Parts: sequence; C-alpha cells; structure tokens
Amino acid sequence: MSIETRRTVRDELIADLEEVTRAIVAEVRAEIPAYDSLQPAQLDEVAAIAGWGASRVLDAWVEDSALDESDLLRFRGIGAARALDGRPLPVVLRAYRVAGAAVTDLVAARAVERLEVTDALALARLWMASIDALSEALYAGHSATAERLGADRERALQDLLDDLLTGRHATPAAIADRTRELGVRLPARPVLVVAALPIGRDDAWWRRLVTGAGTERAEAPGDLLTRTHEGLGVALLPPEPHAVLARRLAAASEPVLAVALADHTVRELPRAFRLARHALESVPARALVGPLAGSHRLLDDADAAVLAVAAGHRDADPSALHRLVLGPLGENRALLEGLDAFLATGNAADAARTARCHAQTMRYRLRRIRELTGRDPRVPWDRLVLELALLGAPAGAGPHQPARRSPRHTVGP
Repeated sequence: MSIETRRTVRDELIADLEEVTRAIVAEVRAEIPAYDSLQPAQLDEVAAIAGWGASRVLDAWVEDSALDESDLLRFRGIGAARALDGRPLPVVLRAYRVAGAAVTDLVAARAVERLEVTDALALARLWMASIDALSEALYAGHSATAERLGADRERALQDLLDDLLTGRHATPAAIADRTRELGVRLPARPVLVVAALPIGRDDAWWRRLVTGAGTERAEAPGDLLTRTHEGLGVALLPPEPHAVLARRLAAASEPVLAVALADHTVRELPRAFRLARHALESVPARALVGPLAGSHRLLDDADAAVLAVAAGHRDADPSALHRLVLGPLGENRALLEGLDAFLATGNAADAARTARCHAQTMRYRLRRIRELTGRDPRVPWDRLVLELALLGAPAGAGPHQPARRSPRHTVGP
C-alpha cells in the first residue's frame, strides 16, 4: 500500500474537480431518467453535492479512514431536502451508487498503472462501507421529513398563502421553490377570492364552496391555496370565468359577500388583497344587486377599483379603473361619446340629441356598451362605475376623454 501514491492521485483529481464533477453528473443523468429532467438550479445542486462527496471519499481513501459524523449529518440533511423536492428515496440511493461507480472508474482511468492491488481494494471497501452509512443517513433524513410534510402540509400551504398575501417572500425563485416542494402549481395570474364568511363556517366549508366541490359532488382539489382567518375566507384559484365563480358562491346556503380579483400577478397579490378587504368593508348595499335573485353579486376588479378611488385608498389607481371598465370598448369613439352623453343627460333621447345621432343609434350604442363592459348605465351602481372610469382616462388618451369634447355644463340640443 502506498499512501503517497493515493495522495498524488487524489490531488490530481481534486485539481481537476470541475471535470470530475461533470463526469459524475453526466453518468447519473445517463443512468437515471429522473435526474435527466431536473431544472438547471437542481442540477447545480447535484453537481455541488457530487463534488463534495467525491472529495470526501478520496480524502478518506488517502487517510485510510471513513466518513465521519459531520459527513453523515450532511447526508441526513440531503435526504431531508430530497423529500422536500419530491425525489423518491430509491432514486436518490441509486444515484449515489452510480456516482460511487463513476468515482471508482475515474480513479482507475487516471492511475491504474500506479496503484497496487491493496489500494484498489481499499477504495472498494471504503465505498461499500460509505454507501451503507450514507444510505442510512439519507433514509433517516428523507423519511423523517416526508412524515412531517404529510402531517404539516395543510399548515404549510396556509403559511404560503399568508406569505403571498402579505409580501413575505424574497424573490420569484423562492416562491417557485416553495410551490414545487409543496406540489402546488401557482398560475401566473391567479384569481384571488376574498369573502366575508357566515358565522361558524370553517376551512373545510369554505374550501368546498369556493372550489365547487359542495355543489358538483366532487372532492376539493388538494393543491389549491385556501384558508379562513378572522372571519374572512381567502382562496387563490386558477383563471376561470367570473360568472362561474358567481354561480358557485351563490349556491351557498347562506349569503356570502365576496370579491374576486383577476387583474394581478403573483407579485401584486399583497395590493390585490388590500383592495379586496377594503371593498368588503366599504361596499354599499346598492352595489350588491346581482342577476341571481336573493343573492349577493360577486364583486370584481372594477368594483374594488371604484371603491378605492372613491375613498382615496392608498392603492387607488384611476388609470387601472379606466382600463378595467372601458378597455373592452377600445378606441371606439362613438361608444365612448355615447356613454358620456348618456351619463350627462340620464336618458337615451336627450343623449341622442347631445351626440347628434338618431335615438335608435343611441340605443344600439348603449346595448353594445352593456354587452362589452358588463355594466348597464341605467343601473345606479354601474352608472357610478362607468362615470368614474370615464373620468379616470389617462391624460392625452384621445378618444378616451369624450367629456372634454362635450362638457356637461353645456348639455342641450
């Protein structure tokens, strides 16, 4: 046995550790399909572990020793991390066996003519002992974490939702890591639903209601973020038509006052949550008249925006209100001027004279406005929404500012 020869071989491999690491990772990816589909950040982590593991085994070979307690503690932590990102334990253990064989092959390719038989046997014995020890450590970390995740997943999902709504997250990458660990797919523009719950209703009731499980005889999906807190029900849902959500909430046995906001990205959820809470606290009764008799109408982004603008709320944005309400009208000057005339006069006949068009033409324009915006200027609340949206046109928006072309104090034939 030649310790000096082992040390020389070890030093040569460590000097070329980057290439050694690449070779190990390539072998693992070639042998195990689960590793070949990992994301770049995950592959970087695999490479870092491979480089560290190869260095420790080579050090122990030179010193004729074994992995120590600190090494095994690190492998336990690696096992826990693999449980968090959902990699099955058998796949992880196989990856280490493949990596060990790759290290042995690299040593043989670099120094087979310089090593004695005893050196090769020592490396083989060391690796067999190491794989046993690290397998136990990986198993302990993986199984303990998997068991904890099973028990705590619901709480972890609620914590994630709380953090998203309050802005307690560092980067989009951090959000992506947490959602991946919890098995949740977060839409780029989720629908935020916030409701004032009837007294005594719990998390399970709210989840069934907001997902439709209570009315469609299906179980609520397990990967949606929902929770109840301080009398509010909160949920992040995949994009779906507002009318579908409205019917779902209207099916509740008790009236549920709710707002569904779909105009925000994940990073904008704290602002959306503030707008939603303000809307629930300040909405007047006349805004709640909906198409379903005996039920509260589901408030939307425009309703929340109007209430924020009217109250001078910190998150008020007149330009956003204009886009949300009148955006569907595009650059249609006739519709915008027809709307302005109707709001100024209060009836189709006078609006037609103001806009210098036939009464039938004005009625057609009003019908198109209702169809495109979902707002009826004859309904008091919708009239207010349309009025504030029209006044919130961005400066220099051209045809979006009809009121400046026909001032209301000069309304007349």
